Amino acid sequence: MGEYIIAYDVGTSCNKALLVDKNGVPIGSTIESYPIYYPQINYAEQNPDDWWDAVCKTTKNLIKNCGIKKEEIIGMTFSTQMLGIVPVDKNGKLSNAIIWIDSRAIKEADWMMKKFINSKIFALLAGAPLTGKDGMPKLLWIKNNEKEIYEKMIYFLDVDGYLIYKATGNMVMELSNASAFGIDLKKKDWLRWIFNYIGFDTKKLPPLVKSTDIVGKLKKEAAEECGLLEETPVIAGAGDALCASVGSFALEEGDTHVYLGTSGWVGAITKKHPTGKFGIAAIQSADYDYSLLFAETETAGECLRWIKDEFYEKESQDPNIKNVYALMDEEVKKVPAGSDFLIFTPWLYGERAPINDCYVRSSFINLCINHKRENLLRAVYEGVGYNIRWIIEMLEKGFNFKIPNLRIIGGGAKGDIWMQIISDITNKKVEVLPYPQERGAIGAAFIGFIGLNYFENFSSLKKISKIEKTFYPEEENKKIYDFLYEKYKLVYKNLKKFYVDLNKEVESFKKT
Repeated sequence: MGEYIIAYDVGTSCNKALLVDKNGVPIGSTIESYPIYYPQINYAEQNPDDWWDAVCKTTKNLIKNCGIKKEEIIGMTFSTQMLGIVPVDKNGKLSNAIIWIDSRAIKEADWMMKKFINSKIFALLAGAPLTGKDGMPKLLWIKNNEKEIYEKMIYFLDVDGYLIYKATGNMVMELSNASAFGIDLKKKDWLRWIFNYIGFDTKKLPPLVKSTDIVGKLKKEAAEECGLLEETPVIAGAGDALCASVGSFALEEGDTHVYLGTSGWVGAITKKHPTGKFGIAAIQSADYDYSLLFAETETAGECLRWIKDEFYEKESQDPNIKNVYALMDEEVKKVPAGSDFLIFTPWLYGERAPINDCYVRSSFINLCINHKRENLLRAVYEGVGYNIRWIIEMLEKGFNFKIPNLRIIGGGAKGDIWMQIISDITNKKVEVLPYPQERGAIGAAFIGFIGLNYFENFSSLKKISKIEKTFYPEEENKKIYDFLYEKYKLVYKNLKKFYVDLNKEVESFKKT
């Protein structure tokens, strides 16, 4: 009889349930989507019960499709979107969830920045300007604008915490998820004095647990709903970025992973417990003893989707072309490194890192009459690479890191030419693991196996690490990429004011 964990990758638009064995091999998966509600400008909400319904549906389908018995499931755990807020009383949810893309708390963020800008609080809250998307301003928004809900609320839970509650009846929050709202990375506790400082009742902060903690057993009602055995252990899991780090085997000092999906990020593991700066946040790792330096780039893979939709529409609709991205990869190979001196900035919707600027936008720089479609395409691949190099440079120089290689995961890791371009631009060895799009859920499963004592600790996972492909920097491309990278950074320096002036005016036109 097998021994499997079901890991749930609960994202913004869907939940993917993955059945994983002790070696981190996916046996099967199922997906269930759910809606996002946009009740007004800057608002983005979800019904938290939709997450649980998706967990239940995918669990039943997974067991059926894989032909396994309930008894073979030894635990369940979660990798979740971060920064969701669900106000709860003793009976459960009080409202829809405010999710991470919601930016309603702009006024609260501005007010907090005025209070914090000249104090050490600023560094403790990641070292980047607070926005309406951040957790603490949203909690303050609830207090200021939903007074009845605030008064009734005994705790606020996040996505992971709400699913734990539905499964076990226990109300807790896992440390890595809590660090997105405000915890002391050394003491592993809420920054209660900051919450007091802004007037938020610290009694409403839920109890904290480690990612590997068994946070309860599946209660009878929940077991019936999702088709598992009552008393199945539930392990806390962690936020999606932290699970991705575990799933990519970035587990020890300096280990760095890069995620390339619709958005993207660079994450580096450290024991130093630094404060954030340069738009790079310092958050709790899934491993209790480590922190993760986390730098998000807003539209990494979205840039490829954009150029596919706008420049490869005909190919996308051709039934004879099975994989448009594979065709795009072949076209990229026709263009020399540097795209004939064409530069693309991958900031389609503002940026968080390596620059934190909501007004900046994408541009093709140095476009000329000799450039063809494939030049623009390669420039997009390279632009994301320059952005990643800039983040890595900040990590190495600003945090005294030495990063010898990169583990790249997510859908973008499936394109060999993109991996080679990133290796060339960053001058780093690039490693790609099997199942690159499943590494977050696999990481959650590993957390579950550690919690159940199948592995001694996180470092012990390295003995089962397998690399599928390795890419080394090609020396002949170093000179052109070094030259264009320096020019790439100058684009922002020289156009920063222009973007602010232009896009502030765009907002005023929208209002009229």
